[in-house]
Amino acid sequence: MKIGQYRDLFEVPDGIAYFNTAYNSPLLRRSREALEKAARAKSRPWERASANFFEDAETLRLTCADLFGGAADHYAIVPAASYGISTAARILEPTLRAGDHILLMAQEFPSNVLAWRRVAAESGAEIRTVPTPPNGDWTSAILASLDTSARVASLSAAHWTDGARIDLAAIGETCRRLGTALVLDLTQSLGTVPFDLAAVQPDFMVAAGYKWLLCPYGFSFMYVAPQWHGGRPLEETWLVRANAGDFARLVEYCDEYRPGARRFDVGETCVTTILPGAIAALEQLREWDIRNVFELICQTNQRIIERIEPLGFGVLSRDFRCGHILGVSLPPGAPADTVQSLAANGVHVSRRGDAIRIAPHLHVTEADIEQLVAALGKIDRA
Repeated sequence: MKIGQYRDLFEVPDGIAYFNTAYNSPLLRRSREALEKAARAKSRPWERASANFFEDAETLRLTCADLFGGAADHYAIVPAASYGISTAARILEPTLRAGDHILLMAQEFPSNVLAWRRVAAESGAEIRTVPTPPNGDWTSAILASLDTSARVASLSAAHWTDGARIDLAAIGETCRRLGTALVLDLTQSLGTVPFDLAAVQPDFMVAAGYKWLLCPYGFSFMYVAPQWHGGRPLEETWLVRANAGDFARLVEYCDEYRPGARRFDVGETCVTTILPGAIAALEQLREWDIRNVFELICQTNQRIIERIEPLGFGVLSRDFRCGHILGVSLPPGAPADTVQSLAANGVHVSRRGDAIRIAPHLHVTEADIEQLVAALGKIDRA
C-alpha cells in the first residue's frame, strides 16, 4: 500500500486536503452506490419480502465478528455510540451502590460522560475522573486510579482530542482482577487500529460508524459480552422478539427475545437507506486488512511530523500516541481562527482544546501533505 493509492475510491476533489477523519470520514464510492441502490429499492417496497427483512443486519453482525472478534450473536445494531453507552449504563446501573465509583477520563467526549452522570445521580455512585497526565501516559494514570471501589471503567483506546494511546489489554487485565466492568467507546480507533478482543475482554464495546469505519451516518454497533445478554434493553421493539420473522403472528405478543445481543438492537434496525452502505464500507476494510490501513496511516502521519516539527509544532511523544491521530500543539500566538484559516486554503482539520487534530485516511495523497504543511507554515504567531 502506498500513500495516495486509494484516492479514487473516495470522492474527495483535487485541491481539498481533508485531514478530519476523526470528525467525519469521507464516504467510499462503493458505499454511496450501495446507498443509492437501496434508496431506489424503497420506491418498490413490494419487492422486499419479509423473509429477507433481517438480512442486512445479520450480514453486519457476521462481518463485525470477523473483523473485530467474538461471535455474531455478541453484536447489536445501534444508531449512535451514545445509544450503546446508554444501554451499557442501564444494564450496569443495578450493580452500583453508594460508595462505588465510575472511572472516566478527563476531557472525554460527552456521550461517554452524560449517561454515567445520570447513573451516578440515581444509584448513589460517584464519578472518578482521571486527570490528564502531563506526560501523556494515560495508561499509567488509569491503572493508578483503578481499585476495588471502581465498579465501572468507561474508556477509549485513543483520546479523542489528541490521539493519546491507552493500553486496553493492560487495563482489561486489571479490571478483571478487580471485578471492574469495562465499557469501551472505540469510535476513535476501531476500523483503523488493530483490536484484540480476546486480550482486552471488555464487557461492552461501542463504535460510531461514520468516522474510522467509513460507514454512513446513523450506523453504529455494540458488542455485549455473553454474561450481559440477559440485561434490560433501552427499548422494547418487536423486531428483537423471537417471533419477529413471522409477520402474520406479530399480534401473538412474544416476551422471548431473539438470541444473544439482538435484544439491544435499536428499533427499525434494518434501515435500507443506511445498512447497505455500512456493509460496503466494512467489506472494503476487510479487503484492505485493518493492519495494512493502520500501517499506511501511520506512515502518512510520520511524514507530516517530519515536516512540521521544524516549523515549531509539537506532537505527543511516540510512546504515548496512537499512530492514526496527531494532536499538534500550536505555536505561541497562533490565532483563534486557525482552523478557519486553514479551511480557506483547502486544508480541513479540527481544533480540540489547545491543539489541532490531524486525522488522515487512505484518501490522502502526497499533494495533500504538501498543502497541509504549506498552510501550517503560514499561520501567524507571536
